[in-house]
Amino acid sequence: MTLLPAIEYETQTNPDASVIWMHGLGADGNDFAPIVPELRLPDSLAIRFIFPHAPSIPVTVNGGFVMPAWYDILEMEIDRKVDRVQLMKSAEKIDGFIDRELSRNIQSKRIIIAGFSQGGAVAYQVALSKKVQLGGLLAMSTYFATVDSIKLSEENKAIPIKIQHGIHDPVVPESLGQKATTQLVKLGYSVNYQNYPMEHAVCPQQIADISHWLREILS
Repeated sequence: MTLLPAIEYETQTNPDASVIWMHGLGADGNDFAPIVPELRLPDSLAIRFIFPHAPSIPVTVNGGFVMPAWYDILEMEIDRKVDRVQLMKSAEKIDGFIDRELSRNIQSKRIIIAGFSQGGAVAYQVALSKKVQLGGLLAMSTYFATVDSIKLSEENKAIPIKIQHGIHDPVVPESLGQKATTQLVKLGYSVNYQNYPMEHAVCPQQIADISHWLREILS
């Protein structure tokens, strides 16, 4: 499989952990790469951050305008009608990054999947269906788009899940983050949910919380 283009950032030489982090609609891997220094991770953590670029496709709700997107958005109520075919294609592409990290001698339980908005919907699909034990799932300002179709893997039934959402999010309402939490708990997952006084964005306290979470999992 040909991998998508991506930005890579290693906090130390010879990393022994990886974070694969997906951006939102209309952005690219550069959107979250600048956050890595802000995480202020200790020198003891050698992590390879990978920020893939989504392919550019027409987006229906934006008048068919071509932009970076993990899948088409067909209606303004984004959780009502999901382009699952394209979402699954994107999930397969991210799965390829996991396989490459395994080939680079990164243990599967030290690979974390993260995503914001659209990227978070893909992250849910990737992390919860992968048939090797992963290290964690970070879902930011997003929703569980494939909850009705996903084939959950037994290997990741105990995966650490952190969901973060803005209280004032006008793009992906917080109710969708809360709904995902409820759905996951009903499916038997343990979820850590956090909200912040922000819109469809990332805030300093959230970055600090992500840093603490990564240290807990990877130290």
